[in-house]
Amino acid sequence: MRAIHEVPPDVVAAQIDAVLEDIGADAVKTGMLSSTPIIEAVADRLRAHSVAALVVDPVMIAKSGDALLRPEAVQALIELLLPMATVVTPNAPEATVLAGVEVRDAVSAREAARRIHALGPAMVIVKGGHLDGERSDDLVFDGRAFEILSGMRIGTPHTHGTGCTFSAAIAACLARGMEPLAAAREARAFLQGAIEQAEPLGAGHGPVNHFWRSSNG
Repeated sequence: MRAIHEVPPDVVAAQIDAVLEDIGADAVKTGMLSSTPIIEAVADRLRAHSVAALVVDPVMIAKSGDALLRPEAVQALIELLLPMATVVTPNAPEATVLAGVEVRDAVSAREAARRIHALGPAMVIVKGGHLDGERSDDLVFDGRAFEILSGMRIGTPHTHGTGCTFSAAIAACLARGMEPLAAAREARAFLQGAIEQAEPLGAGHGPVNHFWRSSNG
């Protein structure tokens, strides 16, 4: 990443209106939102269009280490979007910020999931990619029970887009009528294959392979 340019909030709102007034959406996911005014605009339009299924990917930090969400916008994300969310998908550093507890292992991930769930989302998935271990386990909590979405850690630098792909796949599965937990399981399996089949592109972290199923028949 070389630079960030924030789209004016009124333009973001107009883009949402243009799509949802015409085509509509059975599920929506958010990603990098950058600022409080943009979060306010997004939340306002999602409420106005009565979006039924919302996946919030609380994008805060790029792989390069650059901040993608202004620190003062975190509270707006918590107050305006998390209560609307069907699923929220923080990684360990993001969960640390949202929950106010350092996520460093399975025990602290459970505590963070409980705290984030108390903020309003129906389901929390604390992703395990940033934690240590041979396996990369994602922790799911729906307010009643925990479940582990487990997968082997793949030794590859080509992991660009993992979080976006996971949250988008969950939204796609919700749009197909799947229940949130089933959607999360299917999305996790899709992401595992996309990482395993990733190809190098350019000199940095290459993208995961979204087309791995079609390329493998």
